[in-house]
Amino acid sequence: MYRKNDSIELDITALTSDGDGVGRAGELVFFVPNTAVGDTVRAKVLKLKKNVGFARLEEILTPSPDRIASDCSVSFSCGGCVYRHLSYEAECRAKRQKVIDAVTRIGKLDAALVKDIIPSKNIDGYRNKAMIPVGLNNAGEVVMGYYARHSHHIMPCLSCRLSPDIFNAITAHFYGFIKDRPELVYSASNRKGIRHLYLRHAEDTGEVMVCIVAGARYFKGDHRIYDSLIEKFPQIKSMVINVNLDDTNVILGKETVLIYGSDHISDILCGLRFEIAPEAFYQINRAQAERLYAKARDYAALTGGETLLDLYCGAGTIGLSMADGVRRLIGVEIIPEAIENAKRNATENGIHNARFLCGDAAKAAETLRAEGVRPDVIVVDPPRKGLTPPLIETIVEMSPDRLVYVSCDPATLARDLKLFSEKNYSVKEITPVDMFPRTSHVESVVMMSRNNI
Repeated sequence: MYRKNDSIELDITALTSDGDGVGRAGELVFFVPNTAVGDTVRAKVLKLKKNVGFARLEEILTPSPDRIASDCSVSFSCGGCVYRHLSYEAECRAKRQKVIDAVTRIGKLDAALVKDIIPSKNIDGYRNKAMIPVGLNNAGEVVMGYYARHSHHIMPCLSCRLSPDIFNAITAHFYGFIKDRPELVYSASNRKGIRHLYLRHAEDTGEVMVCIVAGARYFKGDHRIYDSLIEKFPQIKSMVINVNLDDTNVILGKETVLIYGSDHISDILCGLRFEIAPEAFYQINRAQAERLYAKARDYAALTGGETLLDLYCGAGTIGLSMADGVRRLIGVEIIPEAIENAKRNATENGIHNARFLCGDAAKAAETLRAEGVRPDVIVVDPPRKGLTPPLIETIVEMSPDRLVYVSCDPATLARDLKLFSEKNYSVKEITPVDMFPRTSHVESVVMMSRNNI
């Protein structure tokens, strides 16, 4: 019988969906972060439950052929990169297997439906968005970096390999300005201070947005920070302050105030120009997003005469990238600012066959069905929680010939595919797409068609 703090030897035989290694000791299955399939390790028991245990890596006794030396000094404690100790080929295999496991176990589908993963062209420097927390440590010193895994403890780190050089340079400069000024930082006694540095980058145009998230519109020394950043980095085309007074895990508050330049930056995606506002959804890995959208378009099998319904359309990126291949595009999104953004994006790109509706996806789909609109193709790109059963029912009742499902969570995707499979739709193909190299996340694009058409 094992106890907490025991040292145990494990052969790592699999990876969890979060990237932890899995090893068995007697009747217990142990989860050990920062290990690889093929490792033999010594680990320290941290926690025990009835059939599973959690352990910390102490020593690699025999390394896996997939193991490489991490090129980041904080990767074993940071909550971001869980695969930086694996070769990229092994990471892609693990992510494809994650999708296979979900669709076979939860979705009850054939593993052969899952095709080869589309790897990312870049595995470093690909993020065009970063939210970097700012706080005070127990000694009252200013800390800035990233959250440690499964915690809200800020791990000091001013340079992330997943971010472009411009982000790391701005972060270091920003920290240099505030590091000796704890009075600028949000705390229990200073609810007006800085909480996050939020950066966005338009890869094609080079434009940068700096958003400072704070507890008030104004805080001590604010204009000195603004002027210093603008003078140092001419790439900054937009600077805003976002006011967040709430003690929650939500980073952005409801009020955003323009400080300098424009209230948005612009980027080119799939040959179209898109506005990127602070709150707007935009794929974090631009180059890989183009490959994902190309696969979605391929699965949509457009001929030019279709009505395309884009649910959870955000700023319209997926739908507008397909607008030249359809007769009519209808986009639906619940966030009013995103819908206005989508309308401007359509106008900016000379797209006149698009209509955008603001509302809940299920209710908007019901409204369209009541209007007699029957889409030939429906594209859905829901949040991590997936689709609701009522929305699935409404989609089925609209009877599109083809469905394209873009998912960021294999488990909820598999759950929804099972429901569609029970309602006269067949899954034809699933392609995993690695949008976020070195992290545990994987996207998938699914092609479905209505039976008997």
